[in-house]
Amino acid sequence: MSVRTGPDPRPLKVLVVKLSSLGDVVHTLPAVMDMQAAFPNAQIDWVVERGFAPLAARCQVVHRVIPCQLRRWRKDPWSPTTRAEWRAFKTDLQQDAYDAVLDLQGLTKSALVSWLARTTPGGKRYALANRTEGSGYERPTRWVADVAVRVTPHIHAVERARVVCAQALGYAVPAHVNYGLGSVDAHTTLQPKPWVVLVHGTSRADKEWPLAHWFELGQRFKLMGLDVALPHGNEAERIRSEALAEMLPGAVVWPRLSLDDLTAEMAQCVGVIGVDSGLSHIAVALDLPHVQIYNFDTAWRTGPVGLTRQCALVDCPTPTVDAVWQAWQRCVASPHVVPSTRCAGQDANHGLPLGGEP
Repeated sequence: MSVRTGPDPRPLKVLVVKLSSLGDVVHTLPAVMDMQAAFPNAQIDWVVERGFAPLAARCQVVHRVIPCQLRRWRKDPWSPTTRAEWRAFKTDLQQDAYDAVLDLQGLTKSALVSWLARTTPGGKRYALANRTEGSGYERPTRWVADVAVRVTPHIHAVERARVVCAQALGYAVPAHVNYGLGSVDAHTTLQPKPWVVLVHGTSRADKEWPLAHWFELGQRFKLMGLDVALPHGNEAERIRSEALAEMLPGAVVWPRLSLDDLTAEMAQCVGVIGVDSGLSHIAVALDLPHVQIYNFDTAWRTGPVGLTRQCALVDCPTPTVDAVWQAWQRCVASPHVVPSTRCAGQDANHGLPLGGEP
């Protein structure tokens, strides 16, 4: 499939609709970079929840970010503030007409945004034709689409977005994975010394790693001459960060930072160890040495893919400190693929190389 059937001097105008969440936004970055590589003069705009807009804006090839606040608006849809902000969003969204509108979310809310977007006379709306394993899918995304793209149900989140965009615009998925964040200029008040970021916070309690494990890991870094930095995104995570810092002399609890500042701070650190969370996925996009901890077998769908110096570590019920430590040492010692650790009797990565080329 291709959005152009003949010569056209105009740059291709593409609208990406991927609203949330943080990890999903990170997983969409390679698809955006693929499109720019296939169409160097393309104008790629992105509709995203306002809270994640700074990350989309950091992508080297994104022309314009169109922030929305659907999560907040739906809580009070009839208030004067919501109605005014909704009108302003529609005006912003409809500022340009697009040759391709790509709904990479697959939900009713993204279908609504795609439907509201303007297309050029020959423009089309594209969306997923089917649900993929472990991901949400709602039928309106297909009803709105002019073209529904079918993908294999068992697919990594990064590859799913790449395949949909490639099939929609008519190019081959590149072998190389590029997240497009490039170098990040850090403006920070931290002392000029090596830090390892411990991302202990996540959206679900069953994804967490035991506090005692984080403490023991921090001690090992201290013996190596490395201190740890502890970010937090809510009150519970702040309390956990402060508890760890009290036990680990030299550890620092970062203040509550904006996503932009947090990305900049992470970029200057030695590396990251974290559970399955948005911040861990940012570490992947920054190509930092990184170990991503999974308590159950979902790394095949969201774990590090496409870059080096990273791995997903899967074990049941939870990876040991020794296993995480050994994985970290391999990540910093070798630029080659780091294999994932597997649960007994299970294939933890389902044949998908983690930390190397897909």
